[in-house]
Amino acid sequence: MDDGSTIGIQLKRIRKVRSLTQEELAERAGLSRDIVAKLEQGQRKSARVTTLIRLANALDVDLSELTGKRNRMSAEHEGGGVLALRDALLSPALLPDLDDGHDGAPTPLRDVRNAVDDACRRYWDGDFPTLVAQLPGLIAEARLTHKTVGETAIYPLAMAYDLAASMMVHFGRDDLAAIGAERAITTAHGGSDELLWATLHATYSWVLLHQARVREAEDLAISMAARIEPSFSAPTNHIAAWGNLLMTALAPAAASGRDVADYIAMAAAGAERLGRRTRIYNTSFGPSTVAMQATHAYAVRKEPDKALRASRRIQPGDLAGISYGRHLLDVAQAHLDSRHREAAVERIEEARAQSPVWFRHQGVARSLVEEIREAETRPSPVVRSLARSLDLN
Repeated sequence: MDDGSTIGIQLKRIRKVRSLTQEELAERAGLSRDIVAKLEQGQRKSARVTTLIRLANALDVDLSELTGKRNRMSAEHEGGGVLALRDALLSPALLPDLDDGHDGAPTPLRDVRNAVDDACRRYWDGDFPTLVAQLPGLIAEARLTHKTVGETAIYPLAMAYDLAASMMVHFGRDDLAAIGAERAITTAHGGSDELLWATLHATYSWVLLHQARVREAEDLAISMAARIEPSFSAPTNHIAAWGNLLMTALAPAAASGRDVADYIAMAAAGAERLGRRTRIYNTSFGPSTVAMQATHAYAVRKEPDKALRASRRIQPGDLAGISYGRHLLDVAQAHLDSRHREAAVERIEEARAQSPVWFRHQGVARSLVEEIREAETRPSPVVRSLARSLDLN
């Protein structure tokens, strides 16, 4: 998923700390010793997410520790910095009966909401440098406004925390991501908008997936979907919230190797009722969402023909930014599994164009490019360019 050279080094280091032989680790993970050996020796510099999840669970570590996932923004891009975002999430002012140090008139609620909505757009555009610079201050403003006006300011504060959690996942700071997701959910729990509260659990599920806690990730998403399961006459935003949670459960189910047909069928039925993409909070749901997530699930399950068929059901213009970029990486994986290397490279190039900063943080991109480099005797200029973008040696 991440830096191929790091995976082998980290795998060997953690295995030795655990006093395991390669054979013992392979047995615990349900893998062949050959895979473990080749990763440690650098003969294989890439591995699928399903393989890495098995290894992480067998070693009792977070997935990010095994892959060495980290912040890959350059100093000139980092702006306010990841540490400032950490401090906003872990501020001592959040402890009971402590003064948060903020005084004066709060930012008007409309302005805070507009700023959060703009931050959400920046996230999907892959504008990570600006977002990281703005989020610490935005969280502070949203907290002050919430403290002053109460329940009506729950949405912007919850969404600011949720965005912070999502950013921390990209930077490999999964524990901080969990804290951000929990703060978002707890904030929303103080209000009356059940759909907001339920929807925010999708980010927590995503964090659990990145911690290699696949069963918990699936169970959380599906339990929340069941809790808000819509009636036949439910409004569109209710169906969209439910469908998005179903699709959140799909990824960990696929990563654990389980059949995903029921999830896809249920979600497809809901999407058909909508007929078009419906936005709710910082997510959306519709027929193309189902096709995108089905593509991902089949790519993870090594069913490239099904993945490519699902990808062709996406309507032009329904996906954009990093959502489209992530989908393109799934399509590239399917092409590579089908031995369509040139098509895979084209899709990876297209994904990079969506947001070069986001692209640098994508472990699956690193895995794909490493696999292509290993297969090519003399990597093409395009492949070499992709490798440089990902800081691959």
